[in-house]
Amino acid sequence: MPIFDAHFHIVDPRFPVTPNEGYVPPAFTVADYLERVRGLGVTGGAVVSGSFHGFDQGYLLDALALLGPGFVGVTQLPATVTDTEIARLDEAGVRGIRFNLRRGGSESAAHLDALARRVHDVAGWHTELYVDARELPALTGTVAALPAVSIDHLGLSAAGLPHLLDLVDRGVRVKATGFGRADFDVAAVLRAVADRNPHALMFGTDLPSTRAPRPFTDTDVAVVTDALGPDLAARALHDNAAQFYRVR
Repeated sequence: MPIFDAHFHIVDPRFPVTPNEGYVPPAFTVADYLERVRGLGVTGGAVVSGSFHGFDQGYLLDALALLGPGFVGVTQLPATVTDTEIARLDEAGVRGIRFNLRRGGSESAAHLDALARRVHDVAGWHTELYVDARELPALTGTVAALPAVSIDHLGLSAAGLPHLLDLVDRGVRVKATGFGRADFDVAAVLRAVADRNPHALMFGTDLPSTRAPRPFTDTDVAVVTDALGPDLAARALHDNAAQFYRVR
């Protein structure tokens, strides 16, 4: 099956990297990424800014230029960003804004509602949240009211699954990524999300799996296909994300 890799990071030493809690990721360039996914059937994907990228856009614009058609970006922006800058990034292929509520490096949750609505109004972008689903109750009202949202890494925790599924019922998408970060049976959670909304799941490799207890392996693709069956797996591996990221 073709794969739209809805979540991966590029770490290019030519561009600044900010240590996060003392952590500096190893280099993982566009060339490294393309070599790693060779043979997986990746036809496009989303380069996602990590905590260590802060508000730097240089690495992302360079990566999108190198990756070419089919690839888009998800960035982190301060609340002070201008509409002109949002439009410039959109022209370069950026399609979403990320709030890293787990590790920082992004704008804070205090600006979530206003900034998420502004980037959607200016450029049609969606919002991505890196958050433990146990913390969702404090955000549910805000998140459910936003025009387009996804949550990273299946929400990370079994304890937070009911909160995650509540938001899926309200139209929130879920990244089927970072399987080695979760504390639950991934296949069971994939089925639970797909049962609520077959359009919700969006698979990604999470490469290079920075700080993950267990990094991505090629067999993670089989976890999706085995758990969901061919039709739902095709949606999760490609179609849902290609539609959400507006890639044709």
